[in-house]
This record gives sequence, C-alpha cells and structure tokens, in this order.
Amino acid sequence: MEHAQAEQPNEACGLVLLRAGVAERYEPGRNAAASPYRFELDVDPELWFAEDDGYELAVFHSHLSSPARPSRTDVENIGLWEGKPYLIYSLARDELRAWTIQDGEISPVELS
Repeated sequence: MEHAQAEQPNEACGLVLLRAGVAERYEPGRNAAASPYRFELDVDPELWFAEDDGYELAVFHSHLSSPARPSRTDVENIGLWEGKPYLIYSLARDELRAWTIQDGEISPVELS
C-alpha cells in the first residue's frame, strides 16, 4: 500500500517472493513506463534468480482508480507472468486481490 501511494500518479509495481505459497517479502520495482495506465516492471536483475533458490515470483502492481482486477491492458501484456500469481492493489478501493491469467482467461487466487 505504501509503495502504491508513493508512486502516484503512476502505477506502482514490484515482485512478491513466495515460498510454498507464502509471501516472504516484497521487492519494490520501478515502473519504467511511468504511466497511470500501465506498468513495465524494472527490478534488480538479481531477483530473477530467486526462483533458483526455491522462490516463486509473483508480480504486483497498483490501479489508481479501477478495481483490483486485471484490465484489458494487463491481459494483453501478461508476457512472462502468464499462469503466475498476479497481484493488484486498488488505491481507490484499498483492496488487494490476486489472479492468474492464462490464455486470456482470468482466474481468482485466494489470499489469506
């Protein structure tokens, strides 16, 4: 939430490192697109090797005014994140939700 608020008026983005489905830490990234409507995740390249240490990577980004649900832009630009946990925080609704996007299909993921 703090990162999303600090990045306004642009979308914030980062990585959540999961182990056995449990979030262990959040690594803030930089939105290289510097846009309120989309994000391009820029993080420390070393983070990509966390999967070699048994972590699952989940992408995080914020929506300023829209719901915490993948937008058409999110679905069209899923790229490397297809089938992986995809977290969205809505600043307007103060809500965090998780999804997977696979072959254009959006499926909710339960957070606990």
